[in-house]
Amino acid sequence: MKNSFARSLRAAAASLALAAALPAGLAAQAGLAVRTADGWRPFWRAEAAPARWTGGAPALASAARWRTIRPGVETAELRVAGSGEAWRVRVVLVRIDPRVHRLGLREARAPDGMAGAWTVDSAGAGVAVAFNAGQFTGGTPWGWTVVDGREVRAPGRGPLSMALVTDRAGSVRFVPPDSIAAVRRAGGVVNAIQSYPALLAGDGQVPAALRPGAREIDLAHRDGRLAIGELRDGRILVALTRFDGLGGAASTAPLGFTVPEMAGLMGGLGCRRAMLLDGGISGQLLVRPLRGSVVRHTAWRRVPLGIVVEPR
Repeated sequence: MKNSFARSLRAAAASLALAAALPAGLAAQAGLAVRTADGWRPFWRAEAAPARWTGGAPALASAARWRTIRPGVETAELRVAGSGEAWRVRVVLVRIDPRVHRLGLREARAPDGMAGAWTVDSAGAGVAVAFNAGQFTGGTPWGWTVVDGREVRAPGRGPLSMALVTDRAGSVRFVPPDSIAAVRRAGGVVNAIQSYPALLAGDGQVPAALRPGAREIDLAHRDGRLAIGELRDGRILVALTRFDGLGGAASTAPLGFTVPEMAGLMGGLGCRRAMLLDGGISGQLLVRPLRGSVVRHTAWRRVPLGIVVEPR
């Protein structure tokens, strides 16, 4: 039922995209533009995409209007336009200071253990931010998983994977696949998830498999996306995409960016390392301000593992 509905939405979005008024020349350039106070401004183009981001894209910096909702947590939204199903996408952003908040993991599975049971509505009242974790296989997380110091699952194999690791001090690290074994042997890991693909490896480097002409993954596939990254000042950035065509009525539909476009978005926002989490019909996010209403971006699917952000 859900897959059929998603296919129908894709077809509707593709039809509407043909008639949509995109920024001048954007579709022909296979690029992305962001809505600013001065109109649409391009910030990424496939054929001229950087192999390495050394800083953010000025257009994104000018478009993001950050608002502090509690100490150490800021939020912003972007309106982005591209080609095809990405002709209108809303990007929800959360910026987290790990010196003020800790990242933790929460497990939740159905009684039979064959499906996940966690959603952002499972997050406790003291949680400032919550979102779903990495990729999943059936009812279990894929790859290396450590919850509160207990290893739940051994590392998975994948050259495009990356691990998000926290230690006893609450420090957050993004670990490439060839370093996971060493980090695991060293001990001191409190929480860890492994996901794929990495969007930015090393100091803003875009993996070769995400560049034009590569064949390791499908570079043209579009979907709803959820990504997490590390900014150059050490803060953590979470980005969730929502389809913004059709008046926002289909915001949870799995329509949106390609993987290279997400790499461009995270690089353009100033990240030096970043990876995708499970998006599509799993992508979800909760933000709880100190004052005001809780903001929930829900999903169609329950998952076995969620990431929670709590004050230290």
